[in-house]
Amino acid sequence: MAISALLTILGVMLVLLFLGVPISYAIGISSLSAILAVVPLDVAVLTAAQRTFVGMSKFSLTAIPFFILAGNIMNQGGIAKRLVNFVMAILGKMPGALLVTNVGTNALFGAISGSASAAAAAVGSMIRDGAEEAGYDPAITAATNAASAPSGLLIPPSNALITYSLASGGTSVAALFMAGYVPGIIWALMCAIVGVLLAKKMGYKGTPGKFSWKNLGVATLQAIPSLSLIVVVIGGIVGGIFSATEGSAIAVVYALFLAVCYKSVTLKGLWKIIVDSAKMSGMVVFLIGVSNILGWVMAFMQIPDAVAGALLGLTNNKYIILLIMNVILLISGTFMDVTPAILIFTPLFLPICKGFGMNAIQFGLILVYNLCIGNITPPVGNTLFVGIKIGRTTLAKVMPYMLMYYVAIIAGLLLVTYIPSVTMILPQLTGLA
Repeated sequence: MAISALLTILGVMLVLLFLGVPISYAIGISSLSAILAVVPLDVAVLTAAQRTFVGMSKFSLTAIPFFILAGNIMNQGGIAKRLVNFVMAILGKMPGALLVTNVGTNALFGAISGSASAAAAAVGSMIRDGAEEAGYDPAITAATNAASAPSGLLIPPSNALITYSLASGGTSVAALFMAGYVPGIIWALMCAIVGVLLAKKMGYKGTPGKFSWKNLGVATLQAIPSLSLIVVVIGGIVGGIFSATEGSAIAVVYALFLAVCYKSVTLKGLWKIIVDSAKMSGMVVFLIGVSNILGWVMAFMQIPDAVAGALLGLTNNKYIILLIMNVILLISGTFMDVTPAILIFTPLFLPICKGFGMNAIQFGLILVYNLCIGNITPPVGNTLFVGIKIGRTTLAKVMPYMLMYYVAIIAGLLLVTYIPSVTMILPQLTGLA
């Protein structure tokens, strides 16, 4: 019964998505389709409405709209250029300096803005012109830009990790934030290594002349206000000064302060940012609410237990089961956005991983890391296509280089999956796990 219910959910959902039905409606309708075999229609609809309302009424959800608003404000100019100059001052002497700078800046800007696509657009446009003047292949530049952009989604503050906290039943947001640093840095380092290898192969050299402490000092002073957002918000959350929700509100105030100082946002522009943020927040919060229906159906039909039984029936080797999970998540991430995928797969796979003794924090980073790869993988791959558009090139030219980045990034995924200390060391050192 449980497996047939799961197949019903997946089948109906895929059909609806193929027909172009929004993911939130697809989740709700497919969940009700599975439960109608054992529950009357009126009871199912009433319970679904209640579960949706309860799912959207959690106070901790307030953090998501605030972080979205803060990110949108930070995207409005001035910040990306300062971060590019800062990273270039540090890494400019390396082979393929612009590629490595692109990687480092994407990690920083993605963490500040909370959007991989925004990082690819803002940072990529800053790097592109200089790369063209230096004779870089546009396809290599675009591939590097797209591949490195999702690293910022792992480095806090991260809406994906907040969503996982809710889906997993209240895993500490502060602990998840601390756990995200090392995987995010690993992602960026893997991309930087590939960038350097490509640069050496193509003969791209660093900037001429000696390292300048003066330039680094000037670039650092210009970048400190932007970088301080991460320090203030994450430091306050981890230090217990304020909650993640309060931290998100502080991020908005800080972002507004910077926007005023940089003179990058007008009153008309600010209103548009607020409206766009409200629309985006509404979609995310409604999606989380509807996913509560899916959670109820899965619990009622005992689907997680059935999935666990099926996987354990194949093998009781936890390493092989984790490999199977990774493959499923990697494939799913190619056609699903991060948020709905988190809401669907957390109740399915988290109980199995807990059965192995894996901490929910580690599983959360494995899940988000996998799904971030989907951001740069066709056929959906929003961030990949943003990088291609910004780089003024084509998918056919970019993909040969993306294959190299996929290998490196997946190598990082294996480290996150099979070495618990990669994700747990910082939460443990800070007493959060």
